[in-house]
Amino acid sequence: MRIGYITAGAAGMYCGSCLHDNTLSAAMQRKGHDVALVPTYTPVRTDEEDVSIDRVFYGALNVYLEQKSSFFRNSPGFVHWLLDRKPVLNWVSRMAGTRATQGEELGELTLSMLQGEEGNQASELLRLVEWMRDEYRPEIIHITNSMLIGMAGSLKRTLNVPVVCSVQGEDIFLDDMVEPWRTRVREEMRAHAGDVDCIIAPSRYYATHMASYLGVNPDVMRVVPLGIKLDGHAEPEPHSDAFTIGYLARVCPEKGLHHLIDAFIQLAPESPQARLRIAGYQAARDDEYRNEQVQKIEAAGLSDRVDWLGEVDRQGKLELLHSLDVFCMPTVYHESKGLPVLEAMASGVPIVVPNHGAFPEIIEWTGGGALVEPNSPNALAAGIMEMAADPTQRSRLGDAARQAVHTKFSDDAMADATLHEYERLRCTN
Repeated sequence: MRIGYITAGAAGMYCGSCLHDNTLSAAMQRKGHDVALVPTYTPVRTDEEDVSIDRVFYGALNVYLEQKSSFFRNSPGFVHWLLDRKPVLNWVSRMAGTRATQGEELGELTLSMLQGEEGNQASELLRLVEWMRDEYRPEIIHITNSMLIGMAGSLKRTLNVPVVCSVQGEDIFLDDMVEPWRTRVREEMRAHAGDVDCIIAPSRYYATHMASYLGVNPDVMRVVPLGIKLDGHAEPEPHSDAFTIGYLARVCPEKGLHHLIDAFIQLAPESPQARLRIAGYQAARDDEYRNEQVQKIEAAGLSDRVDWLGEVDRQGKLELLHSLDVFCMPTVYHESKGLPVLEAMASGVPIVVPNHGAFPEIIEWTGGGALVEPNSPNALAAGIMEMAADPTQRSRLGDAARQAVHTKFSDDAMADATLHEYERLRCTN
């Protein structure tokens, strides 16, 4: 099968959606399918082998300049070609400032993108459609998230193939917009939702939520749980006597790191051997947030028991996970995916997570951890302390987590489930 998979680069950071799209595309390629992973905005960044094509559509510079200038929308094609080169876009990603990716400031641009042929980026859509039609000729098209759903109608009409759209947590970005853009963008998404044949969500929770958000019949939604590349996720080995708590996600308020730090400060006097290890990308706009967390740790006299690892590559990620006794990602928002918790469980690490979003399903599917009251450092501290107090229970949960992820949540399992949905659509179209 020839599959055109349209993904979205995240301006140089490790992004859960990029990681997911690259892992899925690589797994389908291994199964013998011809998959073109097509980057938009910027090149993708992944901690695995990058399988995307050597071209970027809807390059970030072109998209921005077309939004700002009617003159630029009609500039010669070689200008757009030049600004879509990967070295240029990689430079833009490195130079991206603190304001570049804030959802509240991108409402007008997001709306224009969703307007497809009627938007300021119509020439970008035309270039993508022509490449798909004349050079790649896919049998099915998969769009990475609903913020790109404005391109679905043109692709479907021109190529006459099924179009699939994933939903991967984009409502968090959209809800951060100010009015009137938040309402106008949602209305535009609803207007185009009928252009896709199927919407794939990573959890039952998110399928239900996004069916309502997009105003579509729930029958259009399909649930394909996440899968991960299992290479390197070895069985846990005994490590130091310290009880080590881990965090691997963006360092930002919405991921709830402040709740974990508050919980650690609470439990530290009762568990003098406890340590906290923190890893993840941090945008410049979150410098103040990180500084606040560092100051809390210093004020509590715990600096020597907290490791700030920064952004880690795949090897660094695996080394971190193998050093942990428990993993926490106490998101403030309702998590749609939970990719880092699956990675932790694949290494035999039990999780303590809030009782909301996709987390209850992950615990149901794996039996690999505990749920606690959301947005409560007290509840989080109590859940972690229960893990610390009972090594036998912790080991049992970690073993269950590892077995479930290796059995049900591999990249191969995710690819098989996705391909099943493709085949279903090809048979009914």
